[in-house]
Amino acid sequence: MLDRDGPVPVYKQIADLIQEQIRRGELIDGDAIPSEAEIEAEYGVARPTARRVARELRELGLVRTVQGMGTFVGDGTVYRPRRKPPLYEVIAREVAERIERRELKANRPIPSEKSLMQQYGVAKVTVRLAVGFLRDQGYVFTVPHRGTYVSSPDNWPQD
Repeated sequence: MLDRDGPVPVYKQIADLIQEQIRRGELIDGDAIPSEAEIEAEYGVARPTARRVARELRELGLVRTVQGMGTFVGDGTVYRPRRKPPLYEVIAREVAERIERRELKANRPIPSEKSLMQQYGVAKVTVRLAVGFLRDQGYVFTVPHRGTYVSSPDNWPQD
């Protein structure tokens, strides 16, 4: 689909594909365009290339970026909430489910950052957000320079 050896830069080709989706009405005012991570995965490009796609679309006046929310079709006055939860919440939810099923025992470590990064194919910052989310909910506690451990069930959120 992409001509990686041709004269048109890859970021421009991807931006053109998204621009075509907007033109055809597949993406309408307020819809989120694919995230940098989704562009990376779908087209096999590096993060700077994915970032350049959004910049190109912004320069064309087709999209606006809302910090912390994403990049949306239109002038920025309308945006739709994400259809999917952020990846760190998905990771946190799956680890919480393992804790609730007692696969991960109280006062024992949760999987390491490295193993979670490999399992989910995410960056360290995403794993740290997930662990922070679990900590905020009471599922885990962190001991500096030792690791993150499963909290006792009485600290878990009550349904």
